[in-house]
Amino acid sequence: MTARKEDIIREARDRLKAGLDWESAARANAREDYKFVNGDSANGYQWPAHLLRNRELDRKPTLTINKTAQHCLQIVNDARQNQVEIRIDPVGDQATYESAQCMQDLVRHIEYQSQAQDVYITAVDFQVKTGIGYWRVLTDYIDDRSFDQEIYIRRIKDPGMVVLDPDINELDGSDANWGFVYEDVPEKQFFKRYPKWKDRAPASALDTGRDDSIPADHIRICEYFRRVEKRDMLYATESATVTRSKLGPELAAALDADESVQKRPILTQAIEWFLIIGEEVAEERDWPGRYIPIVRVVGEETVIDGKLDRRGHVRALKDPQRMYNYNASAAVEYGALQTKVPWTLPLEATEGVEQYWRTANQVNHAYLPYKSHREDGTPLPPPQRPEPPGVAPAFLAGMQAAAQEMQMVSGQYQAQMGEQSNERTGIAIQERQRQGDNATYHFIDHYASAVRYTGRILIDLIPHVYDTQRVIQILQENGDKTSVAIDPSQQVAAQEQRRGEAVLRVLNPRVGRYEVQSGVGPAFATRRQEAFNALIQLAGASPELMAKAGDLVMRAADFPMAEELAERLKPPTLDPAVQQLQQQVQATQAQLASALHDLAQQRLKHTATEQQKDIDAYRAETDRMGALAKVDPVTLMPLVQQLVREALATHLVPVLQASQPALQEAVPAAPAQPIAAPSTPPGAQPGQLQ
Repeated sequence: MTARKEDIIREARDRLKAGLDWESAARANAREDYKFVNGDSANGYQWPAHLLRNRELDRKPTLTINKTAQHCLQIVNDARQNQVEIRIDPVGDQATYESAQCMQDLVRHIEYQSQAQDVYITAVDFQVKTGIGYWRVLTDYIDDRSFDQEIYIRRIKDPGMVVLDPDINELDGSDANWGFVYEDVPEKQFFKRYPKWKDRAPASALDTGRDDSIPADHIRICEYFRRVEKRDMLYATESATVTRSKLGPELAAALDADESVQKRPILTQAIEWFLIIGEEVAEERDWPGRYIPIVRVVGEETVIDGKLDRRGHVRALKDPQRMYNYNASAAVEYGALQTKVPWTLPLEATEGVEQYWRTANQVNHAYLPYKSHREDGTPLPPPQRPEPPGVAPAFLAGMQAAAQEMQMVSGQYQAQMGEQSNERTGIAIQERQRQGDNATYHFIDHYASAVRYTGRILIDLIPHVYDTQRVIQILQENGDKTSVAIDPSQQVAAQEQRRGEAVLRVLNPRVGRYEVQSGVGPAFATRRQEAFNALIQLAGASPELMAKAGDLVMRAADFPMAEELAERLKPPTLDPAVQQLQQQVQATQAQLASALHDLAQQRLKHTATEQQKDIDAYRAETDRMGALAKVDPVTLMPLVQQLVREALATHLVPVLQASQPALQEAVPAAPAQPIAAPSTPPGAQPGQLQ
């Protein structure tokens, strides 16, 4: 083994010891909590060892009424129903909304092919029960006939097989500088995978010892990740910035010699991976990402007096659970002794029939004979058995108190556990359920944080792993299939390309920067049912909705033939040529409407101008008549009649008729005759003088 590999083994052993020493107390407590929550009458994990031993020797019942597991399942199953979704948002470097959607579809593809929900829930189960759970991210070839790789999310079925850097500050462990993942491999499989170890049975990796935790006929190996710093040179060219490690030696030398190029030395971080078997480095390679691909999900983590401890939901329930088990066992024991109340009788009454009375509390005899008289004939009182009490009120009260204490320490009350309580209205029950959810929400929040970190790992890995042209089939959340093409040579982050009759989304994962968000919500099936119920209510209030969007309503349904109904209710799709013609007709109609509006405005302005001319003419004639009113009426009568006829020619007959009283005042000596519109001779136009 080379000196470098010896240094790696020495470093790994020292780091492993430091991590195990730091977590020793937390690991011991987690092991006890996990055994307790899985306790039953067969293993007796919920009874202290000395009490269990003494009660078994005394043949006393040791019941295990495991209520702790149900309290934990309330949280775990809530996480199953309210799944955490990874959301990708664009933040710069030519990233767009469309490219972020493609990246999100790619992440969903990785989760689907990894069965990630099972991976997540396994870790959440350990988080709730022991205080911590893990999963990991790895890469592997698609198959044995391809050089293309895929990204997978894999579960870690035992948190004790992971040791992570104790100096991390982030809750999700994203700043870890090293980590170990152990694996127990069956011997036959091990020797097939690593044939050069066939003649030498290796010890457990890094000499961790073959203890009881290693199954028989298995060999324990470990993977070691570490973060290292590497020196590099950063160049700033006219088009971009680039590091020397990504350039060839000739181009790097040319940039070094060019004084116009800005350059500076930098320290970059990289992740190295080693496979350790026994005390040797069997394999090593560079990890393509910049994060240690181990994700942790923490329950509650504390450091008190320099000692680490982790707790799940079990720790606070252990004492009330023990109280419940003890009172339940004592109540059963008390009831079992009811048939063993001793008899009260004279000693002489059993002479000759002692065998019956000796087994009276063990055998259900048909009768119990006794002597009724002494030798001298004196009568003996008959045997009597005192009446036992019917119930054990103290033990029943103890069980009720223990159950209430479990609710108080967990924050989970009857309404949340499915039991009937004092709440009667739906709002009151929801408030009590919300109270229980608030008491345990930190588990779900930490779970969401871990999934968010997983999204960051995936976004970091995707440009390195999906580095060749390929088409990936994506299964969307609603079950529909779509495709995303990967093209690392594309100049933009994402665009659509028509290939035949299909439109394909093409993504270059190397372009753009993204950030990861996570949201907790009900599973898609639940949201789909809620959407269907809401749409049905809207359709009842507005029947025309079914005519406009009936296909969308049926697509939200989850019953047989819903998809067929959706297709039948779907609005007909027009031919592209017809659609284009409709668009042209709509554009022409819009232009015609605009022209008609302008013409109406011009007509309105012309009509207003003509009316104003008539009004001005009438005002002038009226002023003339007012001036002539001061002259002799008899002399001016012919002139006045002429003026009236001219005024009537201005189409203001209605105005003159309305003004007749004013004219009579203006010409008082004239006979009061109504002013009538002149008759229009045949063939003449209205208002034309003949």
